[in-house]
Amino acid sequence: MDVGVDPVVGASRCVRRGDQGVAVAEPAGPVPPLVSAVHTGKVRNEQDVIGPAREGTLRVLRAARDAGVKRVGMTSAFHAVGFGHKHTERTFTEDDWSVLDGPGVDAYGKSKILAERDAWDFAAAQGGAMELVTMLPVAVMGLLLGTQISGASHIVQRSLNGDMPGYPNMWVPIVDVRDVAQAHVAAMTSPTAAGQRILLAGGPALSMHQIGSILRSHLGDAAHRVPTRTIPNTVVRLAAFFSAEFRPVAADLNYVKKVSDDRARRVLGWLPRSPEEAIVSSARSMLAKNLIKS
Repeated sequence: MDVGVDPVVGASRCVRRGDQGVAVAEPAGPVPPLVSAVHTGKVRNEQDVIGPAREGTLRVLRAARDAGVKRVGMTSAFHAVGFGHKHTERTFTEDDWSVLDGPGVDAYGKSKILAERDAWDFAAAQGGAMELVTMLPVAVMGLLLGTQISGASHIVQRSLNGDMPGYPNMWVPIVDVRDVAQAHVAAMTSPTAAGQRILLAGGPALSMHQIGSILRSHLGDAAHRVPTRTIPNTVVRLAAFFSAEFRPVAADLNYVKKVSDDRARRVLGWLPRSPEEAIVSSARSMLAKNLIKS
């Protein structure tokens, strides 16, 4: 297997395995290779996030097609599935798409929705014999490769650093980064994965307070700054009125999103770690790398 960056693709990850002609592509826009651009919350110009995601996706797909790649696995996200909907008791599956202009859908969410739709449109109209599979992980936590923290891992870091006065009444579905990587590899070799969207979730969503409790129970004194108080819903909604950073949180207060990982288990033979293991691994990794305040 060789891992590298095609100059045509730009900041994207391509993995080719022998003569099989498979590729894993993570379009990331103008950021270093192997790092996905995550810009949740408020941004000055939405197109600064959306444009590179869409353009990067199409560059990857064109380069893969022109190189004769048999199958491309694209890292999308749960942002393209479970956001902007009315709060119901539904279980989200791969048949669902987020509502582009729905409540709580920020620029990052829009970039994921539009980039994945572009990918499927391209595969259908211009992909030729190239196959496409998209992976849709929920909030990713777990071991860190380096010292850069992104996405949902900020919940762990901010909790351990005491940067939160309390937790909002928000629930988070979580998956371990190692299981996301394993699923990507399996999607490249599974005969029935081609043409599929595949959700990746490690188990039922956890409340922010449950995340805090897990940190305290496993880390002892290292978790002494983890908050125990609750931020009232009215305070979160008031903050969202003045700051776009709080709007995705306010939109999903008290909403427990149910996510089906049946397809991943059935098609990929996927058996993920628990969300608790992902949270604890993330925290211990940060502590080992001195990324938490002493």
